[in-house]
Amino acid sequence: MGRIGTFINKLQAHPNAEYYIVYPRSVRNCAHGAVFMAQDEQGGDKLYFYGERCPFDGVKKTDGNTVFYECGLSHANAQVLRELFPFCAPQKVLTRPCTIGTGDRLGIAAAGQIGAIRKYAAAPVLAQQSMRELTLTGRTFQSVMDDVTFSVFREGYTGGYGADGDHLKTMEEIGEALACGYTMITLDLSEQIHDPAETRAPVCEELRECYLDRSFRLDDGYEIRFSEDELQTAVTIYGEAIDYAEQVARKFFSEADGQADLEISIDETSVPTTPQQHFFVANELRRRKVRFATIAPRFTGEFQKGIDYIGDINRFEQEMKIHAAIARTQGYKLSVHSGSDKFSIFPIVGKHTNGVFHLKTSGTSWLEAMKLAALQAPELYRQIHKYALTVFEQAKANYHVSAKTEAIPDVERVPDELLPRLFEDDNARQLIHITYGYILRHPVFGPMLRALWKKEQRRYDELVEYHITRHLEGLSVPYTGEENDEK
Repeated sequence: MGRIGTFINKLQAHPNAEYYIVYPRSVRNCAHGAVFMAQDEQGGDKLYFYGERCPFDGVKKTDGNTVFYECGLSHANAQVLRELFPFCAPQKVLTRPCTIGTGDRLGIAAAGQIGAIRKYAAAPVLAQQSMRELTLTGRTFQSVMDDVTFSVFREGYTGGYGADGDHLKTMEEIGEALACGYTMITLDLSEQIHDPAETRAPVCEELRECYLDRSFRLDDGYEIRFSEDELQTAVTIYGEAIDYAEQVARKFFSEADGQADLEISIDETSVPTTPQQHFFVANELRRRKVRFATIAPRFTGEFQKGIDYIGDINRFEQEMKIHAAIARTQGYKLSVHSGSDKFSIFPIVGKHTNGVFHLKTSGTSWLEAMKLAALQAPELYRQIHKYALTVFEQAKANYHVSAKTEAIPDVERVPDELLPRLFEDDNARQLIHITYGYILRHPVFGPMLRALWKKEQRRYDELVEYHITRHLEGLSVPYTGEENDEK
């Protein structure tokens, strides 16, 4: 490393050297000097620039004849990192076969997620937050991306990552995310999807001629046919949603080389998307020349937050074969939402998509953070657990879960060493999973947890890396090796 190596050695010989822990993967040369990330005297991460003209906002310091700059993890400095080192900026990644939306509600999970993903033939979407999550955590699209930028730089991850404005519903939300540089938008069409039991939409003659008395052949020998009733049901449920998706696409996604990919989300409904309905939505979007990269149907069974799949696995597999064939035939990627911890169906998803899919997780890294609290601060965890019980009914307004709080063991009767095993219980997992906003905003618990996670960051990284690795292995994503970042 030459002069920068000499400088790092000098910094680590500082009287407070135990605090100046350099992240070795972050050391990078750039114009007029070099930059790296290290912990400062308070144990927080900072950027350090060694050279003549510092491009970052920071404080000039001297050590003998050595001049260097200590720079905070600000938005302005995140922008400079993205300009100096393009791998720190998000990219469009959905053209790659396997992509995983990991998400991070805390701004500290990306390092562990990268630790897992860099070993496999998958591309991560590290910045992934919905408006609901932003509201509950008090974050913004920009702060989420900046947190990921610093993590990517710290870990020296050059494999490329995406940024997803997740489950956005309005033009204003989409515009805000794109203005921050997001490279993927998940368009949530739940408000334009209608219950056929409440209304029946008319079917125009053009659609009748297009779909009735025809057979649509799919990959792997499958075919799709429509009866009169099936066509009317598809038009009733998805007609308005398709119209709205077309409006959004024409406003934001009309250019082939545009900034971001579009994902179509039709999964936020109570009734599963049949193969005919999936084909209808995709085919109508294609007929209207809407550019989209993925579709997320509402699969059969239940994809509840933070727990395994609930439903008939055999039926899921039979329908997954057809859903995957529709996506291949139409030329886009199938997306599985609320995909964290669905270990029983991961082999099915990996097999029948031929490894070409997008899977979304998010809250599972939050659960690992709370498991760490149970491991390292059992009494604090007990107090938070009891508080979560008091706000659970309010939190359920935002999420569909089946947790029964009366089935959760009395946390006061659980010994310290067994507290982490609560995270093997579906009811306890969902309790903690959906109350994150209340816990993080609590004036006592929020700061105490963040102090704990800061102190135990290395252990947290290990927990997240192990957990995300379980997902990748379950999905049969090919192992590529520790240093294989360039994908």
